[in-house]
Amino acid sequence: MSRLARIRAHRAATLADVGRAAGVSAMAASAVLNGARTSSRTAPGTRDRIIEAAAMLRYRANAAARALATRRMNTIGIAVVIEGGELNQYFLEVFNGILEGAAQNGQTATIFTLPDWSDASRLASFCDGRIDGLILIAPLLSAEAVKSLPDHAPFVALHANCPLPGVLNLESDEGRGAFDLVRFLIAQGHRRILHLCGPPGRIGSERRLRGYRRALAAARIPFDPSLVAEAGFTIDAGSTAMRQWLARAGRRNLPEAIFCVNDGCAVGCLEALAQAGIRVPADVSVAGFDDTLAARTTVPQLTTVRQPLRAMGRRAVVELLARLNEGPIGSGAPPPPPTVFPVKLAVRASVRMPPPGRVVAKPDA
Repeated sequence: MSRLARIRAHRAATLADVGRAAGVSAMAASAVLNGARTSSRTAPGTRDRIIEAAAMLRYRANAAARALATRRMNTIGIAVVIEGGELNQYFLEVFNGILEGAAQNGQTATIFTLPDWSDASRLASFCDGRIDGLILIAPLLSAEAVKSLPDHAPFVALHANCPLPGVLNLESDEGRGAFDLVRFLIAQGHRRILHLCGPPGRIGSERRLRGYRRALAAARIPFDPSLVAEAGFTIDAGSTAMRQWLARAGRRNLPEAIFCVNDGCAVGCLEALAQAGIRVPADVSVAGFDDTLAARTTVPQLTTVRQPLRAMGRRAVVELLARLNEGPIGSGAPPPPPTVFPVKLAVRASVRMPPPGRVVAKPDA
């Protein structure tokens, strides 16, 4: 067996192997195959021999070696916390957009999962040479915690819970989306609208609650605290919150419509209503927020607020690469203005006008 055959059979070929096969140095082979800098020019015949040898040996450039030369891994990181032990539809939509953006820009992607956002030093450990920059998905980080992040890698966030020094945040007009959705419910004739809200302290929860209240005020409908129940962003949270509300208020006091903080919560709400024998939308209308795959696969399909989550994921890649090309910004820099994406209603079968002549009982004393 020839030396070339043995190399192909037992291990990946190196630049030294290509150089020996072509009768040149490894540096000359690198100059032709990897574009490495050299003080001399390569003659056309020599270049042809190097390319032919590389083809025979099935040589592939070493990504790590190329990264040392270019100081780029062409790999972006994605940091996310998965809560509730269930499929996170929001993350899937954003992640698909990030993958599309990475493919369009010649990047690979690495996912880093976290149990929670309490230890910012974990984020710094991800930037150890494996990735060029990091996208944070819905981070619950404080401005103080961000100061521990390294300056050599750029960061971009989607739906950060507060402005983060030196980190560009991509967000959507959540308050406007909630306002438009509740205004639509009111236009359909609904007056008693229950809001299953998100956890306190979450900026997305608070924006959607404010949008809900603004729409009521605009229609001169008094705010009723009994029609706001804390739930969460998961299916289990929505189901539990709806069951507990029915247990407290009773079926006779069923609202005309329910606005859920997100689609996951709305799916759980639908489950609880079905278990109680309450029909949607015949007995009560239900709406969500996000327009994930879950909204399009429920029965009935969910009316919701469409966030352009895939477009936001693609844009996050573009912004991260732009910041990488600009050079270090530093965690001490002030938070840049956020990029805000518009939202719009997606009207489907889970909402309809309340039945004519429906009389809603007053809450029990």
